[in-house]
Amino acid sequence: MEVIVYSVLIFIIGLCFGSFFNVVGYRLPNNMSIAFPPSHCTNCNHKLGKLELIPIFSYIFQKGRCKHCKEKISIFYPIFELITGVLFVLCYLSYKDVYPELLNILFVIIFASSMIIIMISDIKYMIIPDEVLIFFSIVLIILKLYIYFKTENITSYIDIGYELIFILLDGLIMFIIMYLIRLFGNMLFKKDSMGGGDIKMMTYISFILGWKLSIVVIFLASFLALPLSIINMYKKNEHMLPFGPYLAVAALILILLKVDFNTIINLLH
Repeated sequence: MEVIVYSVLIFIIGLCFGSFFNVVGYRLPNNMSIAFPPSHCTNCNHKLGKLELIPIFSYIFQKGRCKHCKEKISIFYPIFELITGVLFVLCYLSYKDVYPELLNILFVIIFASSMIIIMISDIKYMIIPDEVLIFFSIVLIILKLYIYFKTENITSYIDIGYELIFILLDGLIMFIIMYLIRLFGNMLFKKDSMGGGDIKMMTYISFILGWKLSIVVIFLASFLALPLSIINMYKKNEHMLPFGPYLAVAALILILLKVDFNTIINLLH
């Protein structure tokens, strides 16, 4: 019963954060403040009232249209509100028994939040904001070090310093790998094959998952993107597909399933 109650509460919190993530994912690529002006209709600039800000339900009650100008509201917004709510619950269910429970749940929820914002931004504008990567890198590295301190019974700050070096080294290794992949792709296709945002995103992911598991993220994301890529090639559509959302989904799958790189290697033997 307790798990159900917590799940419902976390789902509601996730819906609210999903609404905020929509704002962040829309405004940052457009160099807009995430605080001002307040939420408004992008067509008529009508300031949204409290009842118009209720995640999902306001969209349903208003029949997917602005209350003021009747302009159609993209279903994109309630979909990502719902996805965020579900993701928050999955983070809780996956890590509620992992010590220290609260810190680990918070850690994966923050990571999932960053992936949601990246997906929104990359799908809409094919941009992965540096501000998102920098902010969440700092927050999660600090939290990761604190969890390490709590779980390993560390008595010396030197050990924490070593752990920080290893985390940063993971990021450096992944940056080099992604950059080499980009150079190879550019030579192969005779054009820019990978955005700089994808390279920086994988560097960020490697801070969290380590460079070895991040390689698995790349392969899994490529597998997930393959069907749409084939369709895109078949239609001879020159429009590039954003790769960030696939990387985000792959990273979320691995972290929610608590996949370990050594386990993957053992399965391959």
